[in-house]
Amino acid sequence: MKTKAIIDENDNSHSRELKDKIFFGTVVVLASITISPILLIVYKLLSKGLKQINFDFFLKVAPDTLQAMTAVRSGEILPGGIANGITGTLFMVSIASLMAIPVSIIIGIFLYENQGKKYANIIRSLTDILQGVPSVVLGLISYIWIVKDITKGFSALAGSVALAIMMLPLIIRSTEETMKMIPITIKEAGAALGVPYHKIILKVMIPSGFSGIMTGIILSISRVLGETAPLMLTTLGSTTINFNIMKPTSAVPLQIWEFYNNPNMIDLVWSSSLFLMGFVLTLNIIAKRISMKFS
Repeated sequence: MKTKAIIDENDNSHSRELKDKIFFGTVVVLASITISPILLIVYKLLSKGLKQINFDFFLKVAPDTLQAMTAVRSGEILPGGIANGITGTLFMVSIASLMAIPVSIIIGIFLYENQGKKYANIIRSLTDILQGVPSVVLGLISYIWIVKDITKGFSALAGSVALAIMMLPLIIRSTEETMKMIPITIKEAGAALGVPYHKIILKVMIPSGFSGIMTGIILSISRVLGETAPLMLTTLGSTTINFNIMKPTSAVPLQIWEFYNNPNMIDLVWSSSLFLMGFVLTLNIIAKRISMKFS
């Protein structure tokens, strides 16, 4: 009987090991299937886009149709680059960040300090709704507010406002959730020492939640970097480098759309997409590092 029990126990052990191996293999196969589209996209961008990456790609503006056609017919790489798109993207995202970040942090702190109150619940619901609004609708709103009534034409300001509206929900909610994770004893300690309320927020709460807030900011910037639809309705694009907030300017997503519509500039589509993907990936890695370092 004892020998039989040992044999049964060994059989059960082998059965469990077999089930574990089958389960592990299934997980590996499904994970491989899941990430395979990403790997294929990266491979395609690298194979198609690297040949256009050079110093001119970052320092010169996009070529015109004649220059592109001449280069294609002679079998050379396309002249010029996307300097006007890179500068335009950084310009508008910087302005959008200046508008969105302070407002979002203030609203996030307000929601944290007034949990359960009716007005705060309404703002929280509106924030969630805003996060689900299609970007093209936000571009249309910016067109009505800025393009028609303020700048009287397409402008970097209109594009920045559209991007700022898109950034608001993510930063607001990340700020609120970060504040909730901070021990209430830290806030009570500041109050017990007689520190004014605004200094508790500025000197204690925000520094304590720096990693979460900064992560939300970087992720919101990553989100708006690739938006095209709102910029088509607000900033339109420009063939030159422009830092006038009241004039149209270009952006990398806009240039990708323009290149796509010109058969002679298809190579720049791949290179621009590769650059944009690399830029967004870098920002996400930075956000992860900040979260790990200051958590």
